[in-house]
Order: sequence, then C-alpha cells, then structure tokens
Amino acid sequence: MDINSSNIEQIVRQVLDSMNGKPAAPVASGAIPATAKVAMLTSLEKFEIKEYPMPVVGDDDVLVKVEGCGVCGTDAHEYKRDPFGLIPVALGHEGTGEIVKMGKNVKVDSAGKPLKVGDKVVTCMIFKDNPDITMYDLNKQNVGGADVYGLLPDDDVHLNGWFSDYILVRGGSTIFNVSDLDLDSRILIEPCAVLIHAVERAKTTGILRFNSRVVVQGCGPIGLICIAVLRTMGIENIVAVDGEEKRLQFAKEMGANATVNFKNHNGIEALADGVKNAFGGYLADFAFQCTGSPIAHSNIYKFIRNGGGLCELGFFINGGDATINPHFDICSKEITTVGSWVYTLRDYATTFDFLKRAKGIGLPIEKLITHKYPLEQIDEAFKTNLKMEGLKIAIVNK
Repeated sequence: MDINSSNIEQIVRQVLDSMNGKPAAPVASGAIPATAKVAMLTSLEKFEIKEYPMPVVGDDDVLVKVEGCGVCGTDAHEYKRDPFGLIPVALGHEGTGEIVKMGKNVKVDSAGKPLKVGDKVVTCMIFKDNPDITMYDLNKQNVGGADVYGLLPDDDVHLNGWFSDYILVRGGSTIFNVSDLDLDSRILIEPCAVLIHAVERAKTTGILRFNSRVVVQGCGPIGLICIAVLRTMGIENIVAVDGEEKRLQFAKEMGANATVNFKNHNGIEALADGVKNAFGGYLADFAFQCTGSPIAHSNIYKFIRNGGGLCELGFFINGGDATINPHFDICSKEITTVGSWVYTLRDYATTFDFLKRAKGIGLPIEKLITHKYPLEQIDEAFKTNLKMEGLKIAIVNK
C-alpha cells in the first residue's frame, strides 16, 4: 500500500487518540494520485474533462478530494453566455469534500474549529484587500466583492473549481469544518446561506415576526429554501406563489401552509385576490421575491398590506428593468423594502445550524437535490438544469 506522509501522520494521531480514550479520526482513503481531473468549460455549452498534474500544497494550503457540488444558476449563465468572460474556466462553487493534505501552517478553520486530514469541508470566499469582509464585521458587509472558487480565471494550478475530483484551497481563503453534516446537506450550504442572509436582512425592517403572514414568490430552490428557513424560525402562515404544481406541492412539504398557482388567475388583480384569499382575507405582512423576473417584481407589491415589508433577492444578475408605480406601490402603502445579495461570513456559519434545525423538525431539505450526475456527465447535468426538469442538480463523485 502506498502511504504518503499525510496518511502516516494521521494514522499515528489515530493510534495515539485511541490510546488516550479519544474517538478515532477517520483516515483519508487511498493515496493522492499524481494527476487530477477537472471539468473545464472550454467554450459556450461545452465542458472538457482535462487532467492536470497535482499541484504542490503550500504551507497555508489545503488539498481537498471533492465529493460533490451543486449546479447554480450562475454556473448556467456562464455555461450559456460567459457573462464574466472567464472561459476557459473550472466552474462549481457549491462544493464540498474531504481534506487529504494540509500545509504545516493550517491548524483551524475560519471559525476557529480544529482541522485535520479526513475532515469534511466547504469554502466560502477568498479574501481580497478589504478589511470589512471579516467573520465578525459589525457592519455585516456581504462578501459579493470577494473572489470565489468556481469563478476564478484559469491559471497554472487549474484546480480552482469544485467541478473536479480535487481542489486546492489556498492560503487566504475561507474554509469551514462541516464534518457533522451529511453530503447532501453540505452540497446545499451555499444556496442556503443566501436565504439565511435574506431573512436576516428582512428582520432588520422590524416587520418580519413570529406571527407574520408571509408570501414567498417563486418556488425554485431559492424560494423553497426561503420557506424552510422561515419555518425553522417558527413562522407558520406562509403562502407560496408559483406556476408549477409540482413545485407548489413541494413548497407545502417545506413548510408553506397554502399555495397559489398564478396560471389559474387572469391578471394581477385576480392574482392578488388569490393571495389574499389564501391568507383568509388578508394581504401579506411581508413578502420575499425569489424569481429573476421583472414582471414578478412588479406584481409582488400588490400582495403586501399597508405598512408591510419586502425583501427582493431574486436578481443575482441583471435581469432587466421592472415597472412599478411609486405612489401606489411604495409611498401610499409605506412599504419597507430591503435588497439581499449573497451573504456574510457570519451568515455562512449560521447556515450549518439551520440545516441541523431543518432536519430536526422533519423538513425534507435533502429532497431539493433531484438529480445527481458523475463528473463525466456534467454536460448532461447542465442541460437538465437549463430545461428546469428538477430542482437542485448536483455533480457527485464516486
């Protein structure tokens, strides 16, 4: 058996721990290969499985064997249009895996939790020269201005995205030990953090409360997770709005107590009445707009009562302009609106507890992952995602 230095160090630690009565740490399975495979997006709508030499692990770096990664809408936009001009690029930012080698300076994760070979981890952002983006930033600045694995220009390392079988997490990056979460939960951490942040933004209005009537518009993965986050907070009066019955049924599994199919209502006034009826004759106290549709944004004000609140989080890219009437939609109703985009590092860490809580109260979070593909079938995975045949599509390595 070919055992590298990292394996030897871990075996020794395991033996010593067992002698001291401590639970044995898992030994990373297998030796580290000489090369790694990466699904490189080489042109629009075309991935190629490339093989590169395994990079040198520096003193501040961590080498991770990838176990799985979700396909995000941002990945799909890059796949179809390359809006960031990154091609060729190794995509994938919703990933997780197992540490197989660590630099000598790496002792703890970004939250101060000990790290060792064999631990399961996720990454968040790569810090730039911005002192405000920190774990305990009192201003709670989001991390949208930082770099992220899966959206990095290609370089001589190549292992820069989670759509691969190994990724090199470099010094200066955030990394979290999530060994107490199962694989499906770990794959869902990044999108769930988006909703933890959105709900935290909504709470700043002072309107979202335990007994609030809440409408969630859009029941894709983002809207469904939004419902789950609200439900774990104890909010029970939730109405989901979407045009697909399968998604609306799943919204009920995630915690919505009523649903409205906009295809069954002719015009916005009829749709607003449908939402009002679902709340027993009342408009919503608070609304979450979770689609990327400008029309949906224009409509949602009609669902909200005077003095109510709105969190807009559906536009992760420029989806176009929305038309509203400032008098009727904002001023006369005194609507309090907040925008939400990505998350803070604090929100990311909070997400781990949310996932445990959701599972604890019986919400089927893992059912959000409807399709799993091996790395070699990544093109098929993206086509499934674009056809909207499932909810969360994931690449899972054997």
